[in-house]
Amino acid sequence: MHSAVFFLFCLLPIKGWSQTESAAVNALVEMGFENVACSDEADERVYVLQNSTYRLNGVGIGKAVDVIQKMGLPDKKVCRIIVLDNNIPQISLCYHPIIGDTVPEVERRDWNVSYDLGDSWNAVRKVKKKNSSLFKVDVLVYPQLSFKNMIITQIYQALFDLSPAVEVSFWKGMKLTGQVVIPVYNDGYGVLEEKVHPGHVTVSQSFRLPYNIFGKLTAGFFNAYQYGVDLNLTYRFKDERFSLLGRLGVTGMGYWDGFTFHYDPTMTLTWTMGGSFYWPLYNTQFNLKLEQYLLKEVGVKFEVMRHFRYCTIGFYAVKAKNVNINGGWRFQVALPPYKYKRIKKWPRIMPSNNFGLMYNAGNEQEYYKQYKAEASDNIMKENSFNPYFIKSELLNY
Repeated sequence: MHSAVFFLFCLLPIKGWSQTESAAVNALVEMGFENVACSDEADERVYVLQNSTYRLNGVGIGKAVDVIQKMGLPDKKVCRIIVLDNNIPQISLCYHPIIGDTVPEVERRDWNVSYDLGDSWNAVRKVKKKNSSLFKVDVLVYPQLSFKNMIITQIYQALFDLSPAVEVSFWKGMKLTGQVVIPVYNDGYGVLEEKVHPGHVTVSQSFRLPYNIFGKLTAGFFNAYQYGVDLNLTYRFKDERFSLLGRLGVTGMGYWDGFTFHYDPTMTLTWTMGGSFYWPLYNTQFNLKLEQYLLKEVGVKFEVMRHFRYCTIGFYAVKAKNVNINGGWRFQVALPPYKYKRIKKWPRIMPSNNFGLMYNAGNEQEYYKQYKAEASDNIMKENSFNPYFIKSELLNY
């Protein structure tokens, strides 16, 4: 009898932990977070999640932190939250309890944000995740605006398209994108742009390697009339303000006449190598790159970008040998609605995450040309998992 009572007594804490973890996981799933899991290891409790509900990652991660603080913190043990993007781990948030601390509850400022995933990642990655993001379809409508000043008697010629894109992932890190460009207004951009035609048609594979190396391999039809293969790599230093940037592309010229594809089999090599520094105080990023462009000219580009919650604003300057210096500005702004939830497994139809423009102040028409490999690539998305930016969002919400 005494043995049975002792056995049941020992099970009580285990049941309590299970209920706490389950309550937090279920709450996150109910809010719309995907790929949610939890593992209670010897040294820390680890939650895994992917923000699929909130337009802004900083806002979404902050909401998840609030739920876990309220429902899922372990007692006198480290708690870690690992944030995924398309099932690939990006950053982790870690809370270290202070023994004997008199503060009645944990606050957002108490979480440390880093690219470090901790020692428990290998264990929690094997745990079955709830509300998987695989095979779920999103239809994102990309508004696209182009304008140019080439005629003395006319201030601007403009092109405006609505370009819905179907995006779906079939396995970890993979994304298939199929986009259709629907012309709305065309003044001076040619007959081809008056026809409905495909936009980005790509398949990509994102990955994370040891030592904080992030990468993405993309193949298909890009913008700027290019098709081919593109590899993008980023290495994050231990001092996370610094990173190395690299890109290699092998592409050919191609265009759509309606839904008929014409292409030149001649392939061109383009590449980028450089470095980046992030100034956390003002959420400002500085990039210096050496690049080869589509006409094989090699140039140096300097970029400075200030990241805000709802937008990113930047300036750039570029110079190649025997080519005039050029520069301009660019911006990216998040589009409403800022919260959206999937209804069961039905496709979601919504505006793209953000809208951007790049202004060519030097009016250069031939040189310094590049392409965008995937429809969703932009300067705002590239910064969306920056630990310093996420930390500032947690503090300023």
